[in-house]
Amino acid sequence: MTNSSSTRKALVLQKSFSPFSNKLVEAGFVDGGQMQQALVESRKSGRALTDVLESMTGQQLSPELLRQYKKQQLFELKILYGVESLDPEVENISDTQVTSLIGSLISVDICRRHRLVPLSKTQEGEHLSVLVAMVDPENLEAQDDLNRILRPQKMKLRRMVISVEDYQRLMAKYLDEQVAKEKKLDFEQAVDVRTDLEDLDLDGGGLEDVIDEDDDLGAALQDAGAAPVIALVNKILVKAVQEEISDIHIEPQEEFLRIRFRKDGVLKEAFPHLPKKIIPAVCARFKIIAELDIAERRLPQDGRIRRVFQNRKIDFRVSTLPSRYGEKVVLRILDNSSTQLGLGMLISDQETLKIVQDMAKKPFGLILVTGPTGSGKTTTLYSVLSERNDPGVNISTAEDPIEYALPGITQVQVIREKGMNFASILRAFLRQDPDVILVGETRDPETAKTAIEAALTGHLVLTTLHTNDAAGAVSRLGEMGVEPFQVSSSLLGVLAQRLVRRVCSECRISYKPTPEELARYGMTVSGDYEMTLYKANQVPTDQLSQLRESGKLCQKCQGGGYKGRVGVYEVMRVTERLQQLISDGAPTEQVKEAAVEEGMNTLLAYSLNLVREGHTTLEEVERVTFTDKGLEAELKAKRKSVLSCTTCNAELHHEWLDCPYCLTPRYKE
Repeated sequence: MTNSSSTRKALVLQKSFSPFSNKLVEAGFVDGGQMQQALVESRKSGRALTDVLESMTGQQLSPELLRQYKKQQLFELKILYGVESLDPEVENISDTQVTSLIGSLISVDICRRHRLVPLSKTQEGEHLSVLVAMVDPENLEAQDDLNRILRPQKMKLRRMVISVEDYQRLMAKYLDEQVAKEKKLDFEQAVDVRTDLEDLDLDGGGLEDVIDEDDDLGAALQDAGAAPVIALVNKILVKAVQEEISDIHIEPQEEFLRIRFRKDGVLKEAFPHLPKKIIPAVCARFKIIAELDIAERRLPQDGRIRRVFQNRKIDFRVSTLPSRYGEKVVLRILDNSSTQLGLGMLISDQETLKIVQDMAKKPFGLILVTGPTGSGKTTTLYSVLSERNDPGVNISTAEDPIEYALPGITQVQVIREKGMNFASILRAFLRQDPDVILVGETRDPETAKTAIEAALTGHLVLTTLHTNDAAGAVSRLGEMGVEPFQVSSSLLGVLAQRLVRRVCSECRISYKPTPEELARYGMTVSGDYEMTLYKANQVPTDQLSQLRESGKLCQKCQGGGYKGRVGVYEVMRVTERLQQLISDGAPTEQVKEAAVEEGMNTLLAYSLNLVREGHTTLEEVERVTFTDKGLEAELKAKRKSVLSCTTCNAELHHEWLDCPYCLTPRYKE
């Protein structure tokens, strides 16, 4: 009798439950009594039923159950209020439009008072309509307030219902963005240099202060008592670090002082032109904190500044150069705390990644990384070291300067004044029982020959060269006096690299390139297939301020069109055929052609693949990797082995496994 009574009671309870609640009871997540208790608690406290259930049981609901709960909740709200419901996880909500409407039409106070969010503004016939998501669409006071705002501007109100949780998330996102904007504005005001240009002491007074390499730049920025020139220099350093700049250029001109920052490989002016009269004082201040001779103005000097900013130790490598209108100062920022090491984080192409990882696993031999200054060579070398870094491996590095601190390895700084150059340090390493050796740069015959000898005697040697491509490294070693047979016997492979800017994924512009444009880069598309590429949405400098104030500027790239950089790699693995060519002293063009035929992706081919995948633009390829020689090598390889896609008939390289134009996984001869 008792069992029958409890069964009837459970059935009565379940009839009053929603389908979602019944599903939880049937699944055994809670029983009927607990569900009833949770429903009562949810109504009393205003908390979401899911939160109450998780607190009560100590278990988390699966994402699938949470999704079902939300669907049921939105369906019930739609039936209850007779208007469409909004699910921000499904609907595409423009953060820019929300920010613009709150800033210009419906204030944040009204949004918070009535628990609503304006979503969009659209044209409907002769009138504009504003779509507003509301927790309670039947709130008459809210409707009156909204109509009082919209009617004078001949706008109509359209309502949708939204859950409390989604409303809170949308408002929290908006408020977080506003806080971030306020912080950015405060920072811009803090680094505004105009206040430091009044009443400058140009006699050098106040330039000398106590120099401590552990000085905090953030604290120095707040020092109201600092001399104007000191404050100005501190603001330049802080702004550069805050904006993740790689280089600072202090450039005296005939009528003014120009300050430019290099970000993502491109130089841009960082401040308005500063008056000519401050040039000597600013240059002297940089030389003082870099511990250089301020009296010497006729010879170049090199120094270093170390500072702390937001608990990060940051090094500035300083170089001064006498020029026509004063000394030019260039600072390279070395902030290894912002760099993540690992080949998988650098190389996006899986085949290229595997080749480099296989070379790095070899017990001995020489691996060269080539490219211009600032192309990421040191980061690549340290990514290799991080993969080899193990208690059972002895790793030693010779560097100038030491850019990364990697635990577990021996790092040696070059001190030329004391006779500690790359070659002498490398010779000392050979008496230290090393397994892996990194030489920061090979620029003289002695270092090159010693590195080759180390590679031939059972050590893995990593070093860098300044050449335009991978094949050029062979002839460069020959110019340094290394015999061809030594190169062919020791060289495992050469990795040439560049960095191209990554097109902003939020505001990039898609377009269909013309056949003529594709032909310029050696790309062809046949048949009816059309390729989709992207351009950067770069905002003109004179429009930046206006768009920023109106909230229409892309939040990710701030109107620059690009955000961050991506690596371009050309990996020449030394095969038996290449070994023979190198031993025979073959010219660079022949070595490169053979490497391409053996499957090497050139810098141009790799960067064009990045364009096809939507990571960068043809403009960046033109700026960084496009050369006539690179295109010639590509076309030669294509003529020797031409394949065509079965779908779009596009001509393909023999090494591609699928069509990069229409992604068909098969091709025909």
